[in-house]
Amino acid sequence: MDTRHFRTLFISDVHLGSKAAKADFLIDFLKYHEADTIFLVGDIVDGWRLKRSWYWPQECNDVIQKLLRKARKGTRIVYIPGNHDEFLRDFPGMHFGGIEVAERMMHEAADGKKYLVLHGDEFDVVVRNARLLAYLGDWAYDMAIMINIGLAAIRRKLGMPYWSFSAWAKLQVKHAVNFIGEFQKVVADEARKHGADGVICGHIHHAVMEDMDGVRYINTGDWVESCTAIAEHGDGTFELIEWRTIGGAVEPAPLALEHLPKRELAQQAA
Repeated sequence: MDTRHFRTLFISDVHLGSKAAKADFLIDFLKYHEADTIFLVGDIVDGWRLKRSWYWPQECNDVIQKLLRKARKGTRIVYIPGNHDEFLRDFPGMHFGGIEVAERMMHEAADGKKYLVLHGDEFDVVVRNARLLAYLGDWAYDMAIMINIGLAAIRRKLGMPYWSFSAWAKLQVKHAVNFIGEFQKVVADEARKHGADGVICGHIHHAVMEDMDGVRYINTGDWVESCTAIAEHGDGTFELIEWRTIGGAVEPAPLALEHLPKRELAQQAA
């Protein structure tokens, strides 16, 4: 498979330090995708889980080394911390190995449109106002991921396709309280307040691109379940890429999510 080059790549919610992180998929993705600029849109390192129990296999080191090598070769890398790696929020403007830390940033696309880039946790009512509840929810999500692993093994033996229990459960709960829709609305409003044409965020692990009352809302998804990234082409158009192959044996088709109805969007994000 040939390497693809983009103007900008946006990646978030890798959760290195979590057993659920698909670091090997991300390493493979970075092998076949280059960009002038890479935005790491929060929760790249999972400080919450590392505090509970240290887990840092070689794949986690490999992801960090891959990014550092890209920085040394001239790729601009901007790290915008999220709630799970909030310890980096104490270092805005600092550079670590060529990786720049910023609380948020306004990105100007090739077509001149401006996009507010942020993680998004500050607009999550649970994270902002009920820290303990957020930690409990994180623990419950860990349990759902463990169920995923068992179900995936059983479904493979039965010749059944992959299905994510954790993504399904998360969507059921959050749809019940209209969480995703409200989050998107509030984040889009924030972009509007800053005079931006759109917003690019992560946090809720729900990959999507859609217009919301004149503001382009783009969510990068995650590298725990969906393995998705946002790519900006040289003309300023955006593509949502899903990566579910190791070794580049099969080139994944880009997801034209903005053309899908919401029910199919939920299935794609899962």
